[in-house]
Amino acid sequence: MSLRCSRCRLAALRRPAPHPHSLAPRPRTASSPVPSAVHEMLSRPTWSVRSLRYGSPSAAASTEPVATTTPAQLHHLLRLAALPLPASKYDEDAMLATLDSQLRFVRAVQSVDTRGVEPLSAIRDETAQGVGERALGLADLRHVLDKEALVGHYRRPRRVRDAPLPAQPDAGEWDALSTASRKAGKYFVVESGPKDGGAS
Repeated sequence: MSLRCSRCRLAALRRPAPHPHSLAPRPRTASSPVPSAVHEMLSRPTWSVRSLRYGSPSAAASTEPVATTTPAQLHHLLRLAALPLPASKYDEDAMLATLDSQLRFVRAVQSVDTRGVEPLSAIRDETAQGVGERALGLADLRHVLDKEALVGHYRRPRRVRDAPLPAQPDAGEWDALSTASRKAGKYFVVESGPKDGGAS
Protein backbone atom coordinates (compact mmCIF):
# COMPACT_ATOMS: atom_id res chain seq x y z
CA MET A 1 0.00 0.00 0.00
CA SER A 2 1.48 3.34 -1.00
CA LEU A 3 1.59 6.19 1.48
CA ARG A 4 0.43 9.61 0.37
CA CYS A 5 0.36 12.92 2.16
CA SER A 6 -2.92 14.46 3.32
CA ARG A 7 -3.00 16.95 0.43
CA CYS A 8 -2.75 14.15 -2.12
CA ARG A 9 -5.54 12.21 -0.43
CA LEU A 10 -7.77 15.30 -0.34
CA ALA A 11 -7.06 16.01 -4.02
CA ALA A 12 -7.99 12.42 -4.88
CA LEU A 13 -11.27 12.71 -2.95
CA ARG A 14 -12.22 15.96 -4.69
CA ARG A 15 -11.70 14.51 -8.18
CA PRO A 16 -14.95 13.67 -9.98
CA ALA A 17 -15.72 10.00 -10.53
CA PRO A 18 -14.57 8.73 -13.93
CA HIS A 19 -17.10 7.99 -16.62
CA PRO A 20 -17.86 4.23 -16.97
CA HIS A 21 -16.77 4.23 -20.62
CA SER A 22 -13.40 5.71 -19.67
CA LEU A 23 -12.64 2.72 -17.40
CA ALA A 24 -12.58 0.29 -20.33
CA PRO A 25 -9.05 -0.51 -21.47
CA ARG A 26 -8.13 1.29 -24.64
CA PRO A 27 -6.20 -0.51 -27.35
CA ARG A 28 -2.60 0.61 -27.52
CA THR A 29 -1.75 2.20 -30.82
CA ALA A 30 1.64 2.53 -32.39
CA SER A 31 1.67 6.26 -31.70
CA SER A 32 0.85 6.03 -27.99
CA PRO A 33 3.98 6.40 -25.86
CA VAL A 34 5.14 3.44 -23.79
CA PRO A 35 5.56 4.46 -20.12
CA SER A 36 9.15 4.27 -19.08
CA ALA A 37 10.49 2.67 -15.93
CA VAL A 38 10.89 6.11 -14.35
CA HIS A 39 7.23 7.01 -14.89
CA GLU A 40 6.14 3.65 -13.50
CA MET A 41 8.35 4.10 -10.46
CA LEU A 42 7.13 7.64 -9.78
CA SER A 43 3.46 6.70 -10.22
CA ARG A 44 3.55 4.60 -7.04
CA PRO A 45 4.98 6.67 -4.15
CA THR A 46 6.61 4.57 -1.48
CA TRP A 47 7.12 7.27 1.13
CA SER A 48 5.74 10.62 2.23
CA VAL A 49 6.99 13.54 4.26
CA ARG A 50 4.67 12.50 7.08
CA SER A 51 6.22 9.02 7.20
CA LEU A 52 9.72 10.51 7.38
CA ARG A 53 8.75 12.93 10.14
CA TYR A 54 6.41 10.85 12.26
CA GLY A 55 7.06 7.28 11.13
CA SER A 56 4.91 5.08 8.95
CA PRO A 57 2.20 2.79 10.32
CA SER A 58 3.92 -0.20 8.72
CA ALA A 59 7.12 0.59 10.60
CA ALA A 60 5.20 0.91 13.86
CA ALA A 61 3.49 -2.45 13.27
CA SER A 62 6.72 -4.23 12.40
CA THR A 63 8.59 -6.21 15.00
CA GLU A 64 11.86 -4.44 14.20
CA PRO A 65 12.96 -2.43 17.27
CA VAL A 66 13.11 1.32 16.81
CA ALA A 67 16.06 2.95 18.55
CA THR A 68 15.09 5.91 20.71
CA THR A 69 17.35 8.42 22.39
CA THR A 70 17.54 8.20 26.18
CA PRO A 71 17.64 11.27 28.44
CA ALA A 72 21.21 10.36 29.44
CA GLN A 73 22.28 10.37 25.78
CA LEU A 74 20.54 13.70 25.25
CA HIS A 75 22.33 15.26 28.24
CA HIS A 76 25.65 13.87 26.98
CA LEU A 77 25.09 15.40 23.53
CA LEU A 78 24.14 18.76 25.05
CA ARG A 79 27.29 18.78 27.18
CA LEU A 80 29.45 17.94 24.14
CA ALA A 81 27.83 20.82 22.22
CA ALA A 82 28.19 23.18 25.21
CA LEU A 83 24.43 23.75 25.23
CA PRO A 84 22.29 24.20 28.35
CA LEU A 85 20.40 21.23 29.71
CA PRO A 86 16.59 21.28 29.48
CA ALA A 87 14.97 23.32 32.24
CA SER A 88 11.97 21.02 32.70
CA LYS A 89 10.68 17.55 31.87
CA TYR A 90 8.47 19.09 29.15
CA ASP A 91 11.51 20.66 27.43
CA GLU A 92 13.41 17.39 27.71
CA ASP A 93 10.56 15.42 26.10
CA ALA A 94 10.31 17.98 23.29
CA MET A 95 14.06 17.75 22.62
CA LEU A 96 13.93 13.95 22.60
CA ALA A 97 10.99 13.92 20.17
CA THR A 98 12.79 16.37 17.83
CA LEU A 99 16.02 14.37 17.96
CA ASP A 100 14.21 11.08 17.30
CA SER A 101 12.39 12.55 14.29
CA GLN A 102 15.67 13.84 12.86
CA LEU A 103 17.37 10.47 13.37
CA ARG A 104 14.38 8.74 11.73
CA PHE A 105 14.84 10.94 8.67
CA VAL A 106 18.58 10.15 8.55
CA ARG A 107 17.90 6.41 8.80
CA ALA A 108 15.34 6.64 5.99
CA VAL A 109 17.90 8.37 3.76
CA GLN A 110 20.58 5.81 4.68
CA SER A 111 18.24 2.93 3.81
CA VAL A 112 17.89 4.05 0.16
CA ASP A 113 19.41 1.51 -2.21
CA THR A 114 22.14 3.35 -4.13
CA ARG A 115 23.79 0.35 -5.79
CA GLY A 116 24.81 1.23 -9.32
CA VAL A 117 24.36 4.99 -8.76
CA GLU A 118 27.48 7.01 -9.44
CA PRO A 119 28.18 9.70 -6.82
CA LEU A 120 27.90 13.33 -7.92
CA SER A 121 30.82 15.67 -7.48
CA ALA A 122 28.30 18.55 -7.32
CA ILE A 123 24.58 19.20 -7.75
CA ARG A 124 24.76 19.97 -11.44
CA ASP A 125 24.53 18.30 -14.84
CA GLU A 126 27.16 15.53 -14.83
CA THR A 127 26.40 14.22 -18.32
CA ALA A 128 28.96 14.50 -21.11
CA GLN A 129 26.95 17.33 -22.69
CA GLY A 130 26.83 19.25 -19.39
CA VAL A 131 30.57 18.84 -18.84
CA GLY A 132 31.22 19.96 -22.40
CA GLU A 133 29.16 23.12 -21.91
CA ARG A 134 31.20 24.05 -18.82
CA ALA A 135 34.58 23.36 -20.43
CA LEU A 136 36.67 26.36 -21.47
CA GLY A 137 38.70 26.04 -24.64
CA LEU A 138 41.20 28.20 -26.48
CA ALA A 139 38.47 29.63 -28.69
CA ASP A 140 36.56 30.87 -25.62
CA LEU A 141 39.64 32.73 -24.36
CA ARG A 142 40.84 34.08 -27.70
CA HIS A 143 39.30 37.55 -27.18
CA VAL A 144 41.21 37.85 -23.89
CA LEU A 145 44.50 36.50 -25.21
CA ASP A 146 44.41 38.92 -28.15
CA LYS A 147 44.63 41.81 -25.67
CA GLU A 148 47.97 40.61 -24.26
CA ALA A 149 51.51 41.22 -25.49
CA LEU A 150 54.70 39.37 -24.57
CA VAL A 151 57.26 41.77 -23.11
CA GLY A 152 60.66 41.52 -21.50
CA HIS A 153 63.46 38.98 -21.65
CA TYR A 154 61.26 36.17 -20.26
CA ARG A 155 58.39 37.06 -22.62
CA ARG A 156 55.81 37.52 -19.88
CA PRO A 157 52.28 38.40 -20.97
CA ARG A 158 51.06 41.89 -20.19
CA ARG A 159 47.63 43.33 -20.77
CA VAL A 160 47.45 45.88 -23.57
CA ARG A 161 45.10 48.70 -22.70
CA ASP A 162 42.54 49.69 -25.31
CA ALA A 163 42.86 53.43 -24.61
CA PRO A 164 45.18 55.44 -22.39
CA LEU A 165 43.83 56.47 -19.04
CA PRO A 166 42.63 60.08 -18.81
CA ALA A 167 45.17 62.45 -17.31
CA GLN A 168 44.55 63.16 -13.65
CA PRO A 169 44.47 66.86 -12.68
CA ASP A 170 47.42 68.09 -10.70
CA ALA A 171 46.77 68.68 -6.99
CA GLY A 172 47.82 72.31 -7.39
CA GLU A 173 45.29 72.91 -10.18
CA TRP A 174 42.31 71.51 -8.30
CA ASP A 175 39.91 74.16 -6.97
CA ALA A 176 38.48 72.89 -3.67
CA LEU A 177 36.22 75.97 -3.35
CA SER A 178 34.48 75.55 -6.70
CA THR A 179 31.25 74.29 -5.04
CA ALA A 180 31.23 76.68 -2.05
CA SER A 181 28.27 79.06 -1.87
CA ARG A 182 30.27 81.86 -0.18
CA LYS A 183 34.01 82.44 -0.24
CA ALA A 184 36.38 84.83 1.48
CA GLY A 185 39.71 84.72 -0.33
CA LYS A 186 40.98 81.14 -0.21
CA TYR A 187 38.49 80.15 2.53
CA PHE A 188 34.81 79.20 2.37
CA VAL A 189 32.34 80.94 4.69
CA VAL A 190 29.92 79.06 6.97
CA GLU A 191 27.07 81.12 8.43
CA SER A 192 25.94 80.28 11.94
CA GLY A 193 23.23 81.68 14.18
CA PRO A 194 23.49 82.81 17.82
CA LYS A 195 24.37 80.08 20.31
CA ASP A 196 21.62 78.86 22.62
CA GLY A 197 22.00 80.06 26.19
CA GLY A 198 24.63 82.64 25.27
CA ALA A 199 24.90 86.08 26.82
CA SER A 200 22.80 88.72 25.06
